[in-house]
Amino acid sequence: METALKAAGPWNCVQQSETNLPLFSFTLPLGASAHLLRKTKQLQNRHNVTLISAEMKTVRPTLLLLLFMPLTQPAPPAQQDSRAVYESEYGADNFEETLYYYEDNYQDGKHIKEDVPMIIPENSFQLQRDDTATPLPPKKENDANLRRLDFTGNLIEEIEDGTFSKLSLLEELSLAENQLLKLPALPPKLILFNAKHNKIKSRGIKASTFKKLNKLSFLYLDHNALESVPPNLPESLRIIHLQFNNITSITDDTFCKSNDTRYIRDRVEEIRLEGNPIDLGKHPNSFICLKRLPIGSYF
Repeated sequence: METALKAAGPWNCVQQSETNLPLFSFTLPLGASAHLLRKTKQLQNRHNVTLISAEMKTVRPTLLLLLFMPLTQPAPPAQQDSRAVYESEYGADNFEETLYYYEDNYQDGKHIKEDVPMIIPENSFQLQRDDTATPLPPKKENDANLRRLDFTGNLIEEIEDGTFSKLSLLEELSLAENQLLKLPALPPKLILFNAKHNKIKSRGIKASTFKKLNKLSFLYLDHNALESVPPNLPESLRIIHLQFNNITSITDDTFCKSNDTRYIRDRVEEIRLEGNPIDLGKHPNSFICLKRLPIGSYF
């Protein structure tokens, strides 16, 4: 290049600040000008290739770093509970929860998704009554449906007459092993009555106590203080326990009917009178209507 320039004639050279390429200003003959132009282009092209190669060496590591970086998005910043923020600033009385849902819109031929706010008042969330749930059974106003009542082994001393008046369906009543001196009025449909091991005396049993109990089959009054057999015992009785009392006398009408010699008390299966201060052998006509003699002392 220098040989060509020297052959061409005098020239001036100024260095360019940006690309560090020499700038030439000279006057050449017509033939030498074309030859110099070709050489200049070759030099300039070679310099540009060198620059590009140097830049690629710098850019290549950056490209590789971007290529192998994980394609992840940063996590969104933590959001505070909207209710907590609202209540701290405005109070909890008028809180309304704002929800967002996406709505698809088309504008100028472009598909756009918009966030549409949906405000839901707090008091709109209410529990609904489950109509399919099984209703509770109605509460009983009284215990009129009782069939069996047992007060055995207490310290009961007295029972008022109206205590069992509303228990019209009661079939079994036990007042055994208490401190009773008399009997109350009894329900009309009783089948079994047990008042043994009390302190009941004959005056504590009214004449009407057992008279209308047409279903009574089992009567237990043993181990009391009775001086006589209770009056007006119903025809329905099968078992009568009166042992270990203070019974001292029996009449012809106690179990039978003195004015009816044909009367038979056929339902009675057992009468117990042992342990009483009475000689049953002295009252032969008192058991004439019975199929079986009472259990007790006959001597």
